[in-house]
Amino acid sequence: MTDFPDIPFDDSIPDDNVVAYDDSSFRQIPHNLEAEQALLGAILVNNDALERVQDFLTPDHFINPAHQNIYQACLKLIEKGLIASPVTLKPYFENEESLAEIGGAEYLARLATAAVTIINTAEYGQIIQQMALKRELITVGTDIVNGAYEHDVDKTAQDQIEDAEKHLYSLAEQGTSEGGFKDFAASSSAAVKNIERAFKRGGKLAGKTTGFDSINRKIGGLHNSDLMIIAGRPAMGKTALATNIAFNTAKAYRDDMELGISHEDTKGAVVAFFSLEMAADQLAARILAEQANLSSQDLRQGKLTQEQFNKLARTAQDLEELPLFIDDTASLSIGALRTRARRLKRQHGLGLVIVDYLQLLSGSGRGGRGPENRVQEVSEITRGLKGLAKELSIPVIALSQLSRNVEARDNKRPLLSDLRESGSIEQDADMVTFVYRPEYYHNLIQPDEGTPEHIDWLVKGEELYGRAEFIIAKQRHGPTGKIDLMFEASITKFSDLPESDSRLPEQNS
Repeated sequence: MTDFPDIPFDDSIPDDNVVAYDDSSFRQIPHNLEAEQALLGAILVNNDALERVQDFLTPDHFINPAHQNIYQACLKLIEKGLIASPVTLKPYFENEESLAEIGGAEYLARLATAAVTIINTAEYGQIIQQMALKRELITVGTDIVNGAYEHDVDKTAQDQIEDAEKHLYSLAEQGTSEGGFKDFAASSSAAVKNIERAFKRGGKLAGKTTGFDSINRKIGGLHNSDLMIIAGRPAMGKTALATNIAFNTAKAYRDDMELGISHEDTKGAVVAFFSLEMAADQLAARILAEQANLSSQDLRQGKLTQEQFNKLARTAQDLEELPLFIDDTASLSIGALRTRARRLKRQHGLGLVIVDYLQLLSGSGRGGRGPENRVQEVSEITRGLKGLAKELSIPVIALSQLSRNVEARDNKRPLLSDLRESGSIEQDADMVTFVYRPEYYHNLIQPDEGTPEHIDWLVKGEELYGRAEFIIAKQRHGPTGKIDLMFEASITKFSDLPESDSRLPEQNS
């Protein structure tokens, strides 16, 4: 590396910002000022050097405040199409306090004079980032140790482990264990990328596909950071619809990967399905029945011909590489769910979480029992699911039960007020949807055979046969309304209605 002039860094930088010593071991806080100087000098000499590091290196990764400001200024000028050099940067740093004590604006020229070749800039950027990550790791480790020494009755050891894993995950993913303000330029850039992705898909899909064209058109797909609730009474098909979406999204991801489409541009996703009600093999059997077009009941009872069994075996073999992970742990806590989701995100690039169902999750366990505490627990769960969606930047779908109020009404079509512990669910969710099958309730009121009413009942039954409604009761970013679907009960499979039969009433939220 080229020798730099004798610059008094140690005198210009506060001790707590650069070098800290442990009285017993004299260990130095990780940093590399020479790498910072070399990188900045290369950028000032040849602005193309910035392209090699700007995707992963941020101003906060530099330990020297003056270097942070220089790098930030280079980013802004080059982004505007201007040249970043000692001459163009000088006006911005003539009165800069962080630069004054190490030579003022002349320091910029000294950096450029001692610059190394552009070829090594990526390596220097990685060194700087690694030093910053190690400093953050020391901070996280110190917090873990201090937290473990504290005797807080409201914070168990498991809570501390989950907090530690959260910080470590964030550090591994983003290079920082803390959030903070984002300037509008960064936020708008991310928004434009999302809009561009939707534009390239013909305006039909902005997020991950559900596998249903009618639903995709209405909601634009499953959006990152969104919490979506699918609610319904028992036997309405909540789990079936969630399973269909899980399969469709995972299959779309697998197909896109085979076509060479990048992880960022795929319309599918790696799916985690938390099944708190059904065992993993039961859920897998449902998916196999749907895709092999075989009766779920016949599969359970083994009533298959040799041809049907061969078809099932071929289907199972075809689906072996499906990026769909099932966790059937009973009584899972919201903290444990978040921990497992973070791990799957890190290991396999998780892109969608589905929870079946919300009321079977448990909270932190604090506060005792009773209706009031249960409402607080559900509030904690929904906030946790929404927080998970934002933290991992993925859509989260949570199934929910409805109260028995539905059964007491003549019109069984569900309403937002029918959600159990509805306040927090409705508030935290970006989208609340219902699954409703009028055919189910129609079959419960069969009149006596041979009566005129029975004939009318049969006619009405023909109209309702296989019909289902996907009702969007709340959508934070779009219209509400009803989508008609088909439901094949024997194989628990939903599908789009033929285009001529579909009715999508528009209603602005």
